[in-house]
Amino acid sequence: QVQLVESGGGSVQAGGSLTLSCKASGRTSITSTLGWFRQAPRKEREFVTAIYWNGRSPLYADSVKGRFTISKDNAKNTVYLQMNDLKFEDTAVYICAASRSYSTDDRDYNTWGQGTQVNVST
Repeated sequence: QVQLVESGGGSVQAGGSLTLSCKASGRTSITSTLGWFRQAPRKEREFVTAIYWNGRSPLYADSVKGRFTISKDNAKNTVYLQMNDLKFEDTAVYICAASRSYSTDDRDYNTWGQGTQVNVST
């Protein structure tokens, strides 16, 4: 079993920045990828970004390219999401997820965190 705990959400004005963290514990060796998804009210959950524990370039949704950066600290089993130039439409619950596949499809992710709220005001 793998457990994921997110932190770092909050409220920020448009144009501001936030950094989210996702710490993995348990049998982390069975996962290859940690990703971030988000879900806004009355919207479908959508892929944001993902990173492979070893090698490969990160994956990003077009909507966040150039503004969000995912990084990892293998020693701490932690993935970070640096979000810059935040927009109102980035408001959502951000959820960390683990997968054995290098994928943008949420159906490939079998472990999910509880999520952390990000609110961007205009």
